[in-house]
Amino acid sequence: MYAAIDDPYCYTGTAILKNRLGLRVQADLDVFEADATAQRFAEPLPRGRFTVTHYLAVHRHIFGDVYPWAGRFRTVRIAKGKSMFAYPEYISQEMRRVFAELREHNLLRNTSPSEFAQGAAHFLAELNAIHPFRDGNGRTQLTFVSLLAYEAGHPIDFERIKPRSFLKAMIESFSGREKPLEKALRDMLRTPA
Repeated sequence: MYAAIDDPYCYTGTAILKNRLGLRVQADLDVFEADATAQRFAEPLPRGRFTVTHYLAVHRHIFGDVYPWAGRFRTVRIAKGKSMFAYPEYISQEMRRVFAELREHNLLRNTSPSEFAQGAAHFLAELNAIHPFRDGNGRTQLTFVSLLAYEAGHPIDFERIKPRSFLKAMIESFSGREKPLEKALRDMLRTPA
């Protein structure tokens, strides 16, 4: 769970996120969220031009049945462990910067699998450091990168993901060490080397 200061996203006196069903027991919310997001993952994802607006639409699609704030940037400071994510007042400009860089690299199209993995690792690391949403960042990041990979001709095979090593690689990327994340992504691509 994330630590947040003065968190209006949670019910008073709890760390339970306010949700559309008003659930106030974490286990109940976890079940509801898992069911609702599984349903959304079974549906077609929003189409778009791989912009910030498209990214927000993907988050809203996945989590909109659960949280009223889905698809909107968070307004509180959050951290996980010792990692402090982007302050809310900088999220919008940082997201525009990261997506401008992605456009400068032609959405990672016309790249080899290795080049794609390197570019996608950097993009994921940047998104993770920003952490624009109160919750659901990791699932949105992976979903969006899978759309990007498909568009670039390097589809991702999620059967190949190794959750523990992937999480470790994401954590390392927060400190600028992107090579493990690059390798994890490369190992998940369906395209030959």
